Amino acid sequence: MARIRVLTALKIRQNLKPGMYADGLGLYLKVRDGNAKSWIFRYRTGGKLRDMGLGPFHTVSLAEAREKAEVCRAMRLKGLDPLAERHKEQQAKVIEAAETVTFEECAETYIAAHKDGWKNSKHAEQWTSTLQAYVYPIFKDRPVAAIDDALVLKVLQPIWKEKTETAARVRGRIERILDWARTMKYRTGDNPARWKGHLAHLLPRRSRVATVNHHAALPIDEMPAFIQILRREETVVARAFEFCILNATRTNETMGMRWSEYDEKAQLWTVPATRMKASRDHRIPLARRSQLILTEMQEIRTSDFVFPGGKQERPLSSMAFLMLLRRLKRDSITAHGFRSTFRDWAAERTDFPSEVVEMALAHTISNKVEAAYRRGDLFDKRRQLAEAWAAFCAGTAPSKP
Repeated sequence: MARIRVLTALKIRQNLKPGMYADGLGLYLKVRDGNAKSWIFRYRTGGKLRDMGLGPFHTVSLAEAREKAEVCRAMRLKGLDPLAERHKEQQAKVIEAAETVTFEECAETYIAAHKDGWKNSKHAEQWTSTLQAYVYPIFKDRPVAAIDDALVLKVLQPIWKEKTETAARVRGRIERILDWARTMKYRTGDNPARWKGHLAHLLPRRSRVATVNHHAALPIDEMPAFIQILRREETVVARAFEFCILNATRTNETMGMRWSEYDEKAQLWTVPATRMKASRDHRIPLARRSQLILTEMQEIRTSDFVFPGGKQERPLSSMAFLMLLRRLKRDSITAHGFRSTFRDWAAERTDFPSEVVEMALAHTISNKVEAAYRRGDLFDKRRQLAEAWAAFCAGTAPSKP
């Protein structure tokens, strides 16, 4: 028969050897090296011996340990497993705590955790601004566990037709935040913002409701006259704009250009993947006019940026081209639209193959088979294209090669 109440407070305070010291009815004092002591309730369930910690001696007294052991014995009489019951209680507390975590708190934590991996700070700002404009007014302070189909639709339906592109981005951002919250155990179940197999049945496809707004482009035949006007502008912005047009690049690709990206000997500019939409390095063969612009900029070089802005070691402002177009009273067109002008010119006025033009624009090849076979970047042909485009812009040569 098991002995009861064997241990005493005096004995426990002594310097005991490592081992298990029984108090009776399943309660033990466990002594480790260094005289570290803790309470254990030992029981058998399913033929297996289990030890359940009841706390360290310096925190739980002998009397308290006996009370805890008594609670465990009462559970055993009811056929319950004390360790399993403790786990259930802990899980209930986790769920209770999760129910107080709001969607906004999850969104802010998600953005903070991922923004360093995004291409630029503007991406994080766009996340925050769209959430503030469209999501937070509906369920900013709602527990993230309570976000359901009705709330997601309440956000998306008012903007799905009028602002389809924005609405699609908002939906994707909600979906990612809710997936993150589920991983963090703040919510359970399916994601109410997922598209495939869910919202696809509740909202019309984007292609059926979206109005495609192309960037306003300059008509092809107006290009030589526009370039002449641009060349009369003796500013860094004007030189950068012409360089951007000649190479059919995106605004940020030109504005962020550094001298280290320019290979004068090879007449080559390599835009690093970090500044490319497709996240791949892009080699650009430079026409003679582009090289002359770089020579001019080299003479007034003040920083690592080819086209420096007003602030020390900073490139031109992202608004610089827009302001230039306004000053020239051509604010009906956009800087990005000149890529469309280039593409229209190449298709309508030249015999260059479409794949050469697409490669010059650094467009991603959607056809996987075609992409696998086209491993080069058609560099020599693109150099011919660049010279032909520069000649057309200057009004000095016919379009066809």
